[in-house]
Amino acid sequence: MRRFLVGMASMSLLLGGCATTSEVNQSRLDLIKERNELVCGVSGKIPGFSFLESDGRYQGIDVDICKAFAAAFVGNPDKVQYRPLTAAERFTAVRTGEVDLLSRNTTVNLSRDSSGGNGLTFAPVIFHDGQGLMVKRNSRINNINGLARKSICVGSGTTTEQNINDAFEAISLPYTPIKYQDLDQVIQGYSQGRCAAMTSDRSQLAAARSSFASPKDHIILEDVLSKEPLAPASLGGDQKLSDAMRWVIYSLISAEEQGITKDNIDEKLKMAKENSQLKPLRRFLGVEGDLGEKLGLDNDFVVKVIRATGNYGEIYDRHLGPDSDVPIPRSLNEIYTKGGVHISPPFN
Repeated sequence: MRRFLVGMASMSLLLGGCATTSEVNQSRLDLIKERNELVCGVSGKIPGFSFLESDGRYQGIDVDICKAFAAAFVGNPDKVQYRPLTAAERFTAVRTGEVDLLSRNTTVNLSRDSSGGNGLTFAPVIFHDGQGLMVKRNSRINNINGLARKSICVGSGTTTEQNINDAFEAISLPYTPIKYQDLDQVIQGYSQGRCAAMTSDRSQLAAARSSFASPKDHIILEDVLSKEPLAPASLGGDQKLSDAMRWVIYSLISAEEQGITKDNIDEKLKMAKENSQLKPLRRFLGVEGDLGEKLGLDNDFVVKVIRATGNYGEIYDRHLGPDSDVPIPRSLNEIYTKGGVHISPPFN
């Protein structure tokens, strides 16, 4: 019987299916630990989010999320293998095990989060976005209605493509989609004049514009076509990995709520160790209790994460803040005490 079950699991992998039977009891988190390295799916082409710099290093908010996961899972933020993926490749890469998880500007929606769709499980949202449209300033196009019968560059096989179809059909506005496989091709098509506008998440439009020779020659229209909550994702059904991912993200948010930063984490840790009455802080930093063990992580995983990346606000400011190359106002991406929507459940 055991040989039969193992054979069935092997056959599932050969067929490209999800791991079953003998693999059910082994989470992807266990495999990451055994490998001592995280394989993280990213875009690599979106400044501010994940972008391959000329020196060969990946930078961006999505990249720092990969580092935070690696710090929590294997204790080292540098133990990450970044795998650049197009929008069309990303979900297959998770299902086949090419990557452990995605940290790749991916929108959470019902179809992707359901077993009947792409079968993914999403971590908490790390960036609340919305789809927009960018045009040349001299085009005299001021809103979506000015794009009637115009061509629009769009990524194929994305929620972006569906959203623009829905938005234009809703107001009976004809247009011609010019489809490309990835964002880099969309940007090139727009830059080369193959379309009157390009559409993507407003954050991606801002990132693309920052790379143009004359960014001020391009405007992002006020029209917002959709809600685009972006979050990391892993294969559905692996609760151990998804729980660990979820609470790593919450640790970044909770650290900002508590004013714990990369610079003061050691001071906060010392304070927690020396004062037994600081129960919430001691639990959060793993000085007492077994919250990390409940997730299959070290009890001090939060300390490792904050030492590696800083809190959520620090990550945001580093890549999208006012002094960054892609400044995007935090708006909804503030923590709840400052008028945003990011909030962490309690660590207890």
